[in-house]
Formats: sequence, C-alpha cells, structure tokens
Amino acid sequence: MSKQVISESVDIQTTPERLWAALTCADLTERYWGGMRIESDWVSGARIFYRRDGAITDVHVILEIERLRRLVYAFHPLVPEYVAEPPSRVMIEIESNAASTRLDLLHDGFPPDSGLYRACRLGWPMILRNLKAMLEARVVPVEKGVSA
Repeated sequence: MSKQVISESVDIQTTPERLWAALTCADLTERYWGGMRIESDWVSGARIFYRRDGAITDVHVILEIERLRRLVYAFHPLVPEYVAEPPSRVMIEIESNAASTRLDLLHDGFPPDSGLYRACRLGWPMILRNLKAMLEARVVPVEKGVSA
C-alpha cells in the first residue's frame, strides 16, 4: 500500500453554501483552478469532467456526495503523463463553525512512485489558497439560491 497521501485543511471565512458553490459551479472553478472548468451533475455515480479551453483533461467518478458536507471521487487524469496510473481518491469534507468554514481534503490511493502524487502534492495547496482568496475577497456572486 502506498504511503503517498495528501492531507490539506483550510479555514475560510465564508458559508458552507458559498464554499459548496465554489466547488461545484464551473464558472467559479474556472476562477481559482487556473482556467479549469469542473462540470458534473453532482450526484453519486456521476462523472466529473475537468475542461481546459474546451478539451477534457480528466474524467472522475463521484463515489459519495452529501451536499454542503462531503464529496468523494475517483480521480483519474487523462493527460499522457498520468493516464496509465490507476484512479486515486479525493475526499473533501466541509464543516462549519461560528467564525468560518473548514475544508479538509484527503487525496490518497496513489500507486508507489506516482508522478501524479508529486504533481498533486504541489497543486492542491495552490488551488486551496486560490479558493480561500477568492471566497474571502467576496467575489463569488450570489447565484442559484446561494446566500452571500
């Protein structure tokens, strides 16, 4: 079993509703994922498509989802460097407290000597910093019934 695990936590001064919208709305993911649109039906068993400039770069599968609280998916990039690696697993948990909302991310299930692990180990902290900055700057519009 691989010991390659990415575990990140971030406290964001926002609501769970705004955080969930930022995770699941393609127009918002594009802002903090460096132009990557993340699209899905957001139900268990649905595929998650990562698109850059219209091209699909990743196809993941939702293993478990509980709106505003938890998202678990099989992570499988299609880019040539990583397509041969088996899917790994991403688990995102959201917990609200009085002052902020906490996002805990666990990415595991990498094969030994995974190139994807090395890339994600650097990528996840950057993505979470961008997400926090976007939400705390209050640039996320109120949409689809999401309260500010």
